[in-house]
Amino acid sequence: MPAPLFWFGASALALLAGAKYSSDKQFKQVVGTLPGDCDRAVKPMDGAIVCCGVYEMFDHSGIWLDGKIIELKGNGLIRGVSPQRFLKDRSGEQIFIACNSVYQPFAERQTFENAVARIFEYSQYDVVNNNCHNFVWQCISGENEKVMRFVELNRLLSERFKRMIHWQPCLF
Repeated sequence: MPAPLFWFGASALALLAGAKYSSDKQFKQVVGTLPGDCDRAVKPMDGAIVCCGVYEMFDHSGIWLDGKIIELKGNGLIRGVSPQRFLKDRSGEQIFIACNSVYQPFAERQTFENAVARIFEYSQYDVVNNNCHNFVWQCISGENEKVMRFVELNRLLSERFKRMIHWQPCLF
């Protein structure tokens, strides 16, 4: 009976993807500019929060550091990759940076220090309990709060920086 399981899994994935951000009221309350809605490019700073699209259904996030992006890969490896590698095998052709309304990236020294300290660690990857958004929030806050979706990361960012988030294209 693998076919019913396949359709159940596909349905669950479609529901999760459908909840991306266009219909999410919470997202609209904390994000002023969605990824791709503005063409004003911003130069990244160390510790900046970045994201890209994944097959037009999900988002992948990481931390900018010295021309590279620190990310939690799906196999659990925390690594630094080039912007081109960050985008490889994903649908997005653009990296976006979380900024304030005057195009200044949200970046803190402690964020990149926390990210650097974790490079080459393995973290038991789980799409729900320990994903890239969870990793990014751990680097920013030092807390191990469960962050499953991109909308949750944006809510936490907005609360931390006390501003709406504006996702601007990355100039690299």
